[in-house]
Amino acid sequence: MKILDWYILKRYLGTFITMLLLFIPIGITVNLAEKIDKMLANEVPFSEVAIYYLNFTIYFANLLFPLFLFLSVIWFTSKLANNTEVIAFLSSGVSFYRFLRPYIIGATIVCVGAYILGTYLAPAASRGFNEFSYEYLKNNKDARETANVYRQINDNDYIYVSRFTPSTRMGQNFTLEHFEDNTLQYKIQARSIVYIPEDSVYRLNQYKKRIIGKEGDILISEPKVDTTFSFDLEDLTPLEYIAETLTTPRLREFIDKEKARGSSAINRYEVVLYKRFSLPVSAYILTIIAVAVSSMKRRGGMGVNLALGISLAFIFIFFDKVFGTISEQSDFSPLVAVWLPNVLFGILAVYLLNYAKR
Repeated sequence: MKILDWYILKRYLGTFITMLLLFIPIGITVNLAEKIDKMLANEVPFSEVAIYYLNFTIYFANLLFPLFLFLSVIWFTSKLANNTEVIAFLSSGVSFYRFLRPYIIGATIVCVGAYILGTYLAPAASRGFNEFSYEYLKNNKDARETANVYRQINDNDYIYVSRFTPSTRMGQNFTLEHFEDNTLQYKIQARSIVYIPEDSVYRLNQYKKRIIGKEGDILISEPKVDTTFSFDLEDLTPLEYIAETLTTPRLREFIDKEKARGSSAINRYEVVLYKRFSLPVSAYILTIIAVAVSSMKRRGGMGVNLALGISLAFIFIFFDKVFGTISEQSDFSPLVAVWLPNVLFGILAVYLLNYAKR
């Protein structure tokens, strides 16, 4: 690469890393100030707190890296513009697209890093972060769906429990219905179902089975029955944050399994999956917007560029969160919801880039 490329690339990556190192301690400080009373009240061991903030750092960096990247590019590009370095580069015969090349190389490096972080490191950090929060900071609030659990477990079988207790792996008012060719063949009911790990069986208390027959139903009743099923109660009531804790290959498998079970949270899981691909791509879009906005020397200096940049960054984050939430709470396509902010800001990037070239 040319000297110009190395000069801008080092500033690009250096400012981005510096921005992370500046803001992450601030985030930790704010979080600690908010949570320290509960940590002390629950007598959380120091080692647990240290691991929590290591996970928090990874979780925080993965969540807000587009904002940090955008602000860092605006910051150092505005300094180049104020020092008339951009004008010097372009006056030497370098085209604006050629001037962009080191930025695109830097965005590629960040994009690859963000994909690896979001696919492999952030899921493990998210699990530790959420488990700590639910154990010590949320007064043992249940992180599972525990009331009126209804699932399709395969093509023919559906189950229902009115209440599920994760700690005892027990469900109340259990019902299993078996269909063939859309016709009910038999129905199993029990006052409670509990998994017995020692014997790898489910115990059904006050068991009743009704077999549907053409000439009359057959009713079987037992006070207690031990049997096996092709499902795990914990798998049927996944943690609310389970999608965030799975690597991308495992998340795909999990989504396929939940679709077969008729889960109502598929959109939530797919939003998490698609964001792992859309957020790294946003590195390119935000980089182009940041360069186009800050490469011109303005009256008012860097303050104007930073104000404009911060406004655009928060609009991007707002769109990202709003569309994601709409998809999670409705039938709106997760794919469209996740990629729409990138499409809109991609159009804005092309417009601003054409304007900046002039």
